[in-house]
Amino acid sequence: MNDIAVIIVNYKMKDEIRGLLLSLKSDSIGSIVKVQAVIVDNTPEEGMRLMLTKNFPDVKYLPQDNNLGFGKAQNIGLKSVETKYYFILNPDVIFPNGERVLQRLYEFMEARPKIGLCAPKLLNIDSSLQFSCSRFPSFWMPFFRRSFLGKSPRNQAKIKKYLMKDFDHNSTRPVDWLMGSALFARGTALKQVGLFDERYFMYFEDCDLCRRFWNAHWPVYYVYDIKLMHRHIQGSAKVTGFFKSMIKNPLTRIHIISWLKYMWKWRGIST
Repeated sequence: MNDIAVIIVNYKMKDEIRGLLLSLKSDSIGSIVKVQAVIVDNTPEEGMRLMLTKNFPDVKYLPQDNNLGFGKAQNIGLKSVETKYYFILNPDVIFPNGERVLQRLYEFMEARPKIGLCAPKLLNIDSSLQFSCSRFPSFWMPFFRRSFLGKSPRNQAKIKKYLMKDFDHNSTRPVDWLMGSALFARGTALKQVGLFDERYFMYFEDCDLCRRFWNAHWPVYYVYDIKLMHRHIQGSAKVTGFFKSMIKNPLTRIHIISWLKYMWKWRGIST
């Protein structure tokens, strides 16, 4: 059995995945852990199979007939391999040179058997901090972040608290939830908690999963001293203004639909 399975979902990001796999390969040099990379391809016509055959023949390739969304495609990858740990990754992530990210995440979890899920610190391409851990959202939080409602000092403070900007991100600590761009999950815990809720096509499936980990008494941790680079292409934020974005950007509509599904699922649960 492998030590780590790295699960990546592709949707029109072949070049980004090539860069990710190159950096993953470099990160694994000299490592004692056995790693299996898995690509679930939501756009097989893009030429992913040929690129993998030429450059990364050991990667497990799972083409799909259509775009299944993030959570459902991730679940296909998660079910396809038995391993001790699963590393759920976005295509726009890069392993920094010489950081031994996989080895260190493995060692972190091995030393702390009660932790179910963790994530490294994410950095923007310019090495600035990316806010990748958050508190569980209130119903109004997407409105605050997308509209003029968030401009008031009171709501600005709520946004800051939600994004956990009230600590310096230089300590390892338990957090409510972690961005799904890089989630390192204990296999036994994931089997107990369950995979991604496939009712979410995209967005909020990571928040939902972390909440279920906490409910099953598997803590979720932010690990500050293990780092990944993340481009974080915020597709749902490309059009500014709540109503304008709702009309012109389909990803905004998907985001809002997922938010409403999340809020309905967890209704009556205090944040």
